[in-house]
Amino acid sequence: MITDIWNWLADPWSGEIMRRAFAEIVLLGIAGGAIGCWIVLNELSYGAESLPHAMFPGLVVAALAGAPLLVGGSAGLLAAAIAIAIAARTPLIGRDSAIAIVVTGLFGLGVLLALSPATPQSVQSLLFGDILGLDTGDLIAAAALTAVVLLGLRLLHVRLLVVSFDRTSARSVGVPTEPMDVALLILIALSVLIAVQALGNLLVVALLIAPAAAARLLARRLLPMMATAAALAIVSGIAGLYVSYHLRTAAGASIALALVAVYLLAAAAARIAPWRTT
Repeated sequence: MITDIWNWLADPWSGEIMRRAFAEIVLLGIAGGAIGCWIVLNELSYGAESLPHAMFPGLVVAALAGAPLLVGGSAGLLAAAIAIAIAARTPLIGRDSAIAIVVTGLFGLGVLLALSPATPQSVQSLLFGDILGLDTGDLIAAAALTAVVLLGLRLLHVRLLVVSFDRTSARSVGVPTEPMDVALLILIALSVLIAVQALGNLLVVALLIAPAAAARLLARRLLPMMATAAALAIVSGIAGLYVSYHLRTAAGASIALALVAVYLLAAAAARIAPWRTT
């Protein structure tokens, strides 16, 4: 019995592909859990969901050209940011409507490009991710971007706190809100770039939102909330990989479902026993 359990736990670690996937999950959990808390606190879930969709044309073009997905994703995010900024300047549209119009248009463009006869068969991985197809270079890039996100959050921590919890008084204490909003969006975009190769365009939002939302139900202060979110993201991701390995299910979808399941468990626990850590 004990041997069977040990074999069940150890088998996924025997292959290099799975070991890289587990390492990627740790990086995704750290970056996604940390930035996800700021997304939840600032009610930016819609924006976080929109960014992966807006970058889709850039990802498809990169796949068609044989270029690194990080390059295509970066170009897609830049194009989306410029388009949203231009559309938002129209008074009759408004920012939310501008985001919806731009994101829908860009995602539709990406789908049209993906239907091109020249598009490689692997383009579906842009939608659902391919965490089992990552190489050492992908891990190094993810680690570098994760370090940048964590460093950015550390340097901006106090200012982000002021803007997040009291926007009306932020200017009076010397913290401009607009630059902080832009900085936070840049860090969110970097986090999306980290996760999109592993979880895909459609599933990345689960990593950014679900662990942070669960952690908010369990933790009262921000730093414990961020640590809890990162831990939940890592545990969920590992659980999803185990499910994928043993049941032969899609890795990205299994991880996304595990992330949502953890949130549902946290919500049920908070409802039954409404305690929070300090």
